[in-house]
Amino acid sequence: MVVEETVGRLRITESILEGRELHVRFNLRRGLVISVFEGLSIQVRYAEFLGIAGPVGCGKTTLLKVLAGLLKPERGEVYYKNQRLEKPTPAISLVLPTTTLFPWYTVLENVMLALYSDKSLTREDKIERCRAFLDMVGLSAFDSAYPSELSDGMKKKVILARALVTHPDVLLLDEPFDNIDPLAAVALRSEIENMWMNESMSPSSVVLVSHDIEELVELCDRVVVLTERPARVKEVVEINLQRPRDKRRREFYDYVDKIFTLLS
Repeated sequence: MVVEETVGRLRITESILEGRELHVRFNLRRGLVISVFEGLSIQVRYAEFLGIAGPVGCGKTTLLKVLAGLLKPERGEVYYKNQRLEKPTPAISLVLPTTTLFPWYTVLENVMLALYSDKSLTREDKIERCRAFLDMVGLSAFDSAYPSELSDGMKKKVILARALVTHPDVLLLDEPFDNIDPLAAVALRSEIENMWMNESMSPSSVVLVSHDIEELVELCDRVVVLTERPARVKEVVEINLQRPRDKRRREFYDYVDKIFTLLS
């Protein structure tokens, strides 16, 4: 096991989550077959913030579902801590753009749903843990509120708390800052980065899919750039900038320009 000191935190170069030679196809109506991946491989390292960028429709969301164990590839394997991943696990949390809150449950009850099947915790333990995570995202005063009483940014925070309450090793995020106002997005990005930077907290590793290149450069250690479908890895860009990232630095936009060029 190799440990390297980065400009963010210590990172182990061994993979915590890995997709090996992934092949995914979708059979559509009238015999149409869409090939999403043909031999795609990707590695998520321990204590890494990994970004994924690619053209619209290249399969970024599909890739996250495969890495989470929700979608089985036609060929290829997913490995979590060097063990084959056969089904979803609480150790890997996935937040999709379609992830929603149940309107008839309170904020606290929505977060508690993530612990529903955990028989090792009493109801009181679950409530205590969920309240701790709501406090962490700044929503401790809203635990009895309903989703209809929250702003879009607050709803995103509740969804994030629910994803983190299981203490996952890996957090998979698909466009988590979309459809919220810019100031709320800045605050949420900062909260996610601070949680990840705190080595005593989960998650160890974060995978972020985003179409916002500045967002990827701001948050990520590496950015995997995918090609058009069937997607392959075009290039992996190492982001060697001190944290917190300063958008006023010329080097910041050098990385933005590089990734933009790769996507063009």
